Amino acid sequence: MKLKTSNLREAGLIVIIAVLCTAMSFASEFFLTWENIRAMLLSFAIEGIVVVGMTVLLIVGGIDLAVGSVVCLAMVIVGALFLMGLDPWSASLIAIAASAFIGLCMGLCVTKIGLSHFIASLAFMVIARGLSLAVTQGTPQSLFALPPAFKAIGQGTVGGVPIVILIFAAIVIVSDFVLRKSTLFRKVFYTGSNERAAMYAGINVNKVKLWVTVLCATMSGIAGVIYTARFGAATPTFGVGMELNVIAAAVIGGASLKGGSGTIYGAVLGLALLSVVTSSLILLDVSVYWQDVIKGAILLLAVSLDHWMNTRKSRK
Repeated sequence: MKLKTSNLREAGLIVIIAVLCTAMSFASEFFLTWENIRAMLLSFAIEGIVVVGMTVLLIVGGIDLAVGSVVCLAMVIVGALFLMGLDPWSASLIAIAASAFIGLCMGLCVTKIGLSHFIASLAFMVIARGLSLAVTQGTPQSLFALPPAFKAIGQGTVGGVPIVILIFAAIVIVSDFVLRKSTLFRKVFYTGSNERAAMYAGINVNKVKLWVTVLCATMSGIAGVIYTARFGAATPTFGVGMELNVIAAAVIGGASLKGGSGTIYGAVLGLALLSVVTSSLILLDVSVYWQDVIKGAILLLAVSLDHWMNTRKSRK
């Protein structure tokens, strides 16, 4: 029985992560400590929620450069409404709804006006960041008065396991199952693989692209709410460069920039690899500037591999 390319990619990532972890266990005595492992899990768990949305969007053939700005705007909306006297739960729902609305606007720009996802999301990246700065006047919001029940979303534990990780795991398991088994989500693959063929098959490709764009932005809004609960603050510059990590994780995990392929588990493994690399660089005392260079090189390698694989497929 022939293994799928996605299974091979995921197996390869597991091996690479295992090798890196083994090497780092010798290079640093702190790497395999529970404190460091917990820090790594927390660092990618919330960002992983955004990766789920980005992966589905990449599969359909789109991309969202605004995820970091939307995460930040969601945080700012929760903070601003809470400081105005609204309870954090209602403020969170409004923030998630606002994030979904941004996704809807991006989707309409793509499906109705005919803009590419790249251009539309680039514009809304600037708009969302600008709104965050305008609402806060560039000043971080201190939300130390948030109720403990709300803070527990980002800081609490259940049986010693952080609630953040449980939420992330639930989203990953459900999203992966639905993406593999649901007829609705199969349309995402058909649209990303061959949009014209999908149209001839009776699939409303514009509708698929629209709701997937909304889904990605909504995931960013959910992540923003959890970040607010975790840090008890909302900083208008938060999330700068997040799109690099998210896209890199998805592509490393097998999502193609040309659409039509990708898995949730693969993207999560890609993010785990980046988290291990980041933790390793910090423990090895590598300059933060060189860390960005190394992450950029990893992204370049992943994109190059993706291009090479697509070129091979087109020649067959």
